[in-house]
Amino acid sequence: MTHAIRIHEQGGPEVLRYEAVDVGAPGPGEARIRHTAIGVNYIDTYHRSGQYKLAMPSGIGMEAAGVVEAIGSGVDTLAPGDRVAYCSGPLGAYSEARVMPADRLVKLPHGVADRVAATLMLKGLTVQYLFRQTYRLEAGDTILFHAAAGGVGLIACQWARALGVTMIGTVSSDEKAALAKANGCTHTIVYTRENFVERVKALTGGKGVPVVYDSVGKDTFPASLDCLSQRGTWVCFGASSGAIPPFDIMLLSQKGSLYATRPTLATYSAKREDLVAMATELLDLVRAGKIVNEPRQQFALKDAADAHRALQSRGTTGATILLP
Repeated sequence: MTHAIRIHEQGGPEVLRYEAVDVGAPGPGEARIRHTAIGVNYIDTYHRSGQYKLAMPSGIGMEAAGVVEAIGSGVDTLAPGDRVAYCSGPLGAYSEARVMPADRLVKLPHGVADRVAATLMLKGLTVQYLFRQTYRLEAGDTILFHAAAGGVGLIACQWARALGVTMIGTVSSDEKAALAKANGCTHTIVYTRENFVERVKALTGGKGVPVVYDSVGKDTFPASLDCLSQRGTWVCFGASSGAIPPFDIMLLSQKGSLYATRPTLATYSAKREDLVAMATELLDLVRAGKIVNEPRQQFALKDAADAHRALQSRGTTGATILLP
């Protein structure tokens, strides 16, 4: 019998239930995947808690790697036995096996292990659109990246180093500062004892940075805006500390004709050709050894609630996976 994590109501980690499910055969344009590793991401806690509303009951999880077991009619890009990974499509990655739209699956090349791919697709493709599309970075740029020792942050550290970008990263402890620096972060700010606006200004000679990448939200707003140079860009791509309250758009004018954007991976990867191009750039960096992202925590699938508790307590660094 195949098992999956299901939620019948939104709430705390205790609503995650390990249940037997009927997967069925793939239909037209679909593939059945047997998972080998499943990514745990902060957005999963939003789906579980109710910050993002879902129709109940629901599966949960957006990212996994595995092996194609069967394909439906009209699928000509995959074959049984192919190793694949994904980070978009219907929720339900927290499962031993599932049926997925084939156009959301990316073939994994030799040299990229399943357990690594399960940490890379959502987080790595997030860094791809942030650094290569939302605000395209060039060698010599200086940036501020909040939560630099998190799952997305550690990939961002390595990608910034590969691009020749000076990255200033905020972290909560000296241990996380050391980890971020080991992965390529140029300067770290321990926000629990340092004022990050003052440190950014000191590190940039008072100019500020052209872009701030912010997944923290309420706790870093509006201070993130004060780190920007004139006509700088604030990229808010998450809200781990809570939602940002409504604000007067004149604030952007007053702080230097700033730009603000709230991008999502779903939008940037909506077209298959864009998804494949983004994944190719990411996986090429992995194969070249420029991005290394072994999972730092792992839990059994049935213990998904414990994984969520660890993630929300900020007791994790880097990537976390579930093993079916």
